[in-house]
Amino acid sequence: MSQPLGRLMVLVLALGVTACSGVSPDAGPDETAPTLSSSSGAALPGIVSLFDEAAFASDPKVVDCTLSDGAKAECLSITLNPEPVAFEIGPWCPRHIDDGPDVSGIWLDDGKVYDADGAFIQELDRFYDDDVWQMFDPDTGKIRVTDTKVACAAAARPDVDPAYQNYCVECQVSFLEPGLTQTYVIPITPVAAQSLRPRVDHAGVGVAFSGVRLDASAPTEDILAAHTLAPFDDCGGHVNLHVGYHLHAVTDCLIEVPEENGHAPRIGIAMDGYPIRARTNADGNEPDDLDACRGHDVSGLGYHYHVNAPGKNAIIGCHSGQTGCTLESADQKCDASGDGLRGPPPPGRG
Repeated sequence: MSQPLGRLMVLVLALGVTACSGVSPDAGPDETAPTLSSSSGAALPGIVSLFDEAAFASDPKVVDCTLSDGAKAECLSITLNPEPVAFEIGPWCPRHIDDGPDVSGIWLDDGKVYDADGAFIQELDRFYDDDVWQMFDPDTGKIRVTDTKVACAAAARPDVDPAYQNYCVECQVSFLEPGLTQTYVIPITPVAAQSLRPRVDHAGVGVAFSGVRLDASAPTEDILAAHTLAPFDDCGGHVNLHVGYHLHAVTDCLIEVPEENGHAPRIGIAMDGYPIRARTNADGNEPDDLDACRGHDVSGLGYHYHVNAPGKNAIIGCHSGQTGCTLESADQKCDASGDGLRGPPPPGRG
C-alpha cells in the first residue's frame, strides 16, 4: 500500500488544504441540528445524529485531544457498547462437517470470501496443502469449537495454547466482562498526516454509524499458523474478549446514509475524522481514482474513504489524516502522539 515519497507529499499537501479550510468533511444541510446533546455541554458535530443512538454506552462529548502527529485538536468522544443492536451477529463456527452456510460464518483468503461451513472445515488440509489440518473427529464428523470462555481465551491469544490447535475459534458476547466498553476519540475537523503510515494501526479504522468498531486487518497468518480458524459472521465481524464485536470486512449489514447525487452512501467515520463510504456508487461501480488509503476528494463531498471488497481483509489501506485514540475508558485523556499512546492493542488475535 506504500507510494513513492513524491506522491505522498502531493497527497498530504492536498489534504492539508482541506483540513485547514475549517470546514468539516461531514458538513451537510441535514446535519446542522444533531438530535443528541453532549454531556459536557459543548456543541456536538452534526454527524452524531447519524449514529444508532442505542449503541452509545454514554452520551457523546467534545474533548480536547492530541492527534497522532502531535496536533492539538477538538475531538468527538464516542463510547460504544460491545455489541451492536442495529443487526444480529453470528453464527461463526459450524459444529459438524454436514453443517451448511446457514449455520456458519465466512473466511477471508487471498481476496476472496469463502463460506466457513462444514465442507470447508473438512477440506482445510487440501485448501492449504497441509495435512496437519484436522479440525474434526473423522469418526463422528464433529468439529472442535472453543465453546467456553476459557477455551476462547486460550485459543485467541497470540501464543495459542497447544491444547487448542486445530480448533475453530469462536468467542461469544456472553463471554465478555460486564460493563465492557470502548471509547473512540476522533478529530472533529481532520488534520492532514505529516506522513502516511503503511497500514492501519491497532487503534482501528474507525466507527460505523451502526455502533460497531471497524478494525484493522485480521492477523490471518498468525491464526492459520496455529492451525486454527477464527471465522467472521456474514457481516464480516467476530468477538474479541477485550474489545467485543468488531468488523474486519464490510458487507451489507451497516446503516447507510445515502447521497442524492448517486455517490456511495456513508457508513461511518474514520479515526482521522474523514467520512467512510460504501465501496461502490449507486451505479454499482467503485471509484477509479482512489489513493493508497482508498480515499479521494470529490467536489461537494470533500475527501473521504471507500471501503474495500470484503475478501481483501483490509477495510481501508491507511489513514490520510492524523488519528485520535481508542481507549478503554471515557475518562482517559487522548494523546495519540508517539508509539503506544493510542491505547494498547487488543491482546487477542482478531
